[in-house]
Amino acid sequence: MADRRVARAQLDEVLKQSERPGVTVRIVPFDVDGFAGASAALLYAGGRVAALDTVQKDIPSGSAFVDAAAQLQAMRTLFREVESASLEPAQSRDFIYRLAKEL
Repeated sequence: MADRRVARAQLDEVLKQSERPGVTVRIVPFDVDGFAGASAALLYAGGRVAALDTVQKDIPSGSAFVDAAAQLQAMRTLFREVESASLEPAQSRDFIYRLAKEL
């Protein structure tokens, strides 16, 4: 029972954070192919000047920051692919809300 409460609280927090300006939450459904092994959490911080973009990637020993041009281009491509496969933000919030309600 405690695990469900924790999971519900985590989902509620994701919903809360998704309402903040500048935060977008998008769900990639489990039945979408092409993302097997994508187990690292990534944060892409970008803006108007692409040369200043940075990616934070969780690794076993902590976090790694990626800012080399070739690596950033690979990350931009990955994020475009994820975005095209994901649900729209409103649909993602609805999905999270339904999932939390089932818990």
